[in-house]
Amino acid sequence: MNPILMTKSLSKTYHPNGAAVRALREVDLALAPGEFVTVMGPSGCGKSTLLHLSGGLDRPTSGEVYLNGARVDTLSEAGWAVLRRRQVGFVFQFFNLIGNLTVADNIELPALLAGASSNEARRRRQALLADLSITDKADIVPSQLSGGEQQRVALARALINQPAVLLADEPTGNLDSQSSAEVLALLQRMNVQGQAILLVTHDARVASVANRVIYMRDGQVKDEIRIEKGRDPQAVLASIVQLEV
Repeated sequence: MNPILMTKSLSKTYHPNGAAVRALREVDLALAPGEFVTVMGPSGCGKSTLLHLSGGLDRPTSGEVYLNGARVDTLSEAGWAVLRRRQVGFVFQFFNLIGNLTVADNIELPALLAGASSNEARRRRQALLADLSITDKADIVPSQLSGGEQQRVALARALINQPAVLLADEPTGNLDSQSSAEVLALLQRMNVQGQAILLVTHDARVASVANRVIYMRDGQVKDEIRIEKGRDPQAVLASIVQLEV
């Protein structure tokens, strides 16, 4: 099965204050259709850089990025903007919702920007709100929502254009434990329905919900484990923690 997302020898060097900092070093990654992969590692290991390069939010110093078999790292900013609207969904630690728009408008906006009719955008939004159990929040603004509810709205917004891949950067990092568990359960349910997900986290418990865990250090992939269905959760967690040793 061909990867939905693939990177080849992906590298990124920053030059703060004139000094070269190698944030990512020749990383190869392949995300299969319907796969849920988490990337973990210590702060500064390059995991968020990998996610941002994979979604065109930053440009690699060298290497290649492919989406659905097509090379995309060479796209212009305008080309990436179109691609992100149609094939890539993003969820971040801080929800990035538009404060003066209602929940419904926040969710529908990406669909309208991608060319969907207002009726189609409304239909998709209603289905997502129902699926995420927040139908009753459609007409209020984000400031009236809890953190967990705001992340559900952000998730609905990311999914409204039925992206090939969902990229999530510490999506539970700003939530309490109950809201985190709820958001992770929703992501697992979306994955079961066929959504490919690449999620960055520093938390072993968050990482354990995936099909595969990649561990990074110093800008490189150091190890990975596959998590088989039905495996004991405590054993999974222990094996992930062992990656950090």
